[in-house]
Amino acid sequence: MIELTDQQLQDLEHPEATPPRVVNPRTQETFVLLRVEEYERLKEVEYDDSPWTSEERHALAWEAGKHAGWEEMDEYDDIPEKP
Repeated sequence: MIELTDQQLQDLEHPEATPPRVVNPRTQETFVLLRVEEYERLKEVEYDDSPWTSEERHALAWEAGKHAGWEEMDEYDDIPEKP
């Protein structure tokens, strides 16, 4: 078991804030402190970190364009190119 510092205890009392981080002084690796319930919830979710497919990239670009108001930009699709 690891004993937390007073600062880490204070950080844990504010769950809306970023989870406290700890650093291994030997390796300089950083770790995040999570409540067991949160850790278990995250483990249950199947996380896919594989590269995005072209369909996923296209869907994301489409959604971003809609949020930017570009759905009314169809009239510009047929503008002739300048010579």
